[in-house]
Amino acid sequence: MTAAAAIAEPDVVVVKLLPGVLPAYTYIPGSSTPHPIRHPSGHSYGRKNRSVKPLSPDNWQENRSFLLAIDLFNHGYYWEAHEEWDRLLRASGNESVVGRFLKGLVKMAAAGVKVREHSIHGVRRHAASAGEVFADVAAENEDERYCGLELTHLQFAADRAAQLAYKERHAAGKPARVFPFALEPFPLPFA
Repeated sequence: MTAAAAIAEPDVVVVKLLPGVLPAYTYIPGSSTPHPIRHPSGHSYGRKNRSVKPLSPDNWQENRSFLLAIDLFNHGYYWEAHEEWDRLLRASGNESVVGRFLKGLVKMAAAGVKVREHSIHGVRRHAASAGEVFADVAAENEDERYCGLELTHLQFAADRAAQLAYKERHAAGKPARVFPFALEPFPLPFA
C-alpha cells in the first residue's frame, strides 16, 4: 500500500514505523485510566521531555516525533498521538504550512479521543475541521504528498471519519483503532 491514508478494516495490522514498545495503555479523559503525565501510575510519569525537532517536508523521514505520532495514531493511542503532534506543532510554528498540516493531524487524533469518550458531536467537529485544514494545505502545496502523506486521502479520511456512527464500546485504556484507515507515509522511512 502506498496511500497516505489507506482505507482498511479497523482490525487490519498496520506497519510500525519505529522500534520500541508502545505505552501500556491509552489515556481516555473521564475514564479510569490514570493521566499519563500527572498521575504517579501514568505511563509517562516522571519521564523527561525529550527535545523535539521541528518538522519540515524535507526531514519528515528522520523526525522521530512525527513517526512516533503516526505509530501511536495507527495503533489506537489517540490521546498520545495528539500530544506528540501538538509538541511537534509548537516546535514547528503554528502559522506555517507545516504547522497547519500538523493542526489537521492534531484534530484527527482529537476526533479519535472523542470516539473513545463517546462524544459523537466532538468526533464530527474535530474530523470535519481536520478535513478543512487538509484541503487548505493541499491548495497551497504543489505536490499531492506532504511529509509523506497524501493530502487528498487525508481529506477523504477526515470527511469519512466525520460521517461514521461509532457505536462500539471499547475497554477503558485498551488501545483500539476506531477509524477505517491508517496513516501510511510513502516512501516508508528506513525502507
